[in-house]
Amino acid sequence: MATTTNTEHTGNGPPGAEKMYHGSPDTSNTGTHGVNGIGRHMTHEEHQTAVAASKFGYGPLAHVNNTGSDRLPAFGGEFQPGLYKGVQDRKFANPAPLGLSAFALTTFVLSLINMRTRAVAEPNLVVGLAFGYGGLVQLLAGMWEMAVGNTFGATALSSYGGFWLSFAIILTPGGFNIEEAYVEMQTMQAFYDAFGFFLMGWFIFTTILLLATLRSTLAFFTLFFTLDLAFLLLGIGYLQRDSTNHPNPPLIKAGGFFGLLAAFTAWYNALAGLADDSNSFFIIPVAHFPWSAKGQEMRKEKNERAKV
Repeated sequence: MATTTNTEHTGNGPPGAEKMYHGSPDTSNTGTHGVNGIGRHMTHEEHQTAVAASKFGYGPLAHVNNTGSDRLPAFGGEFQPGLYKGVQDRKFANPAPLGLSAFALTTFVLSLINMRTRAVAEPNLVVGLAFGYGGLVQLLAGMWEMAVGNTFGATALSSYGGFWLSFAIILTPGGFNIEEAYVEMQTMQAFYDAFGFFLMGWFIFTTILLLATLRSTLAFFTLFFTLDLAFLLLGIGYLQRDSTNHPNPPLIKAGGFFGLLAAFTAWYNALAGLADDSNSFFIIPVAHFPWSAKGQEMRKEKNERAKV
């Protein structure tokens, strides 16, 4: 008899683990090949016990998908808002924590500068971060998301990697002379308007991604919601300037505040993808929405347990 469990696959297990133990196990004493050799010689009874234990998050099969489905559930650390089809025999690690960490650190530093923390106002330091970590590393993480079959993660991480690269190009002192060209050909106000258009375009793109998180997790939704507000406030701050025709300080500071929230939420989601019972004493909750596929599954399990 096939035994199933609804244990969530976190993406941290060994490659190919998500497709093991589907259907009826071998009833001979040789058993089936387990995870990293665990259960290689499981008897039928031992296998049944391991599957039962995995329902409660422990045992050699705790991170194995035994549902018979090749659809993996939504998980904040996987940077995937809904069910998606995993890659068979995946040889890549989960690239989402790397991309999220690159985004978080670069956003954290720029947001502190936007808030004029300790009177620091010039964003020149961010150029190095934007080229190296927020740009290049995040772009690479996005390409690896493409390799593991995660369309949402590939689109988001690659796009924001491109955002940081383009941001660095715009602000590189004496390099591409983008700001200087506006000042020479027109005025500094023309540069502010163009930069405001740039930020509003990213606000629109982030809104599109936000809509794709409405059936995922609270942690995932909060990341894109706070980032969306940051782009909106910063864009308006450059377009609706103060009496001296400079970017509106209160709006820029408000955008920096929401940028900080987005940075910490990105780190939280990254930790959710890194921490499992092999390296942590606790698992990071990501709070599935009740109307999400995972939320409905969890509610169904709770109702079934209540009937027992």
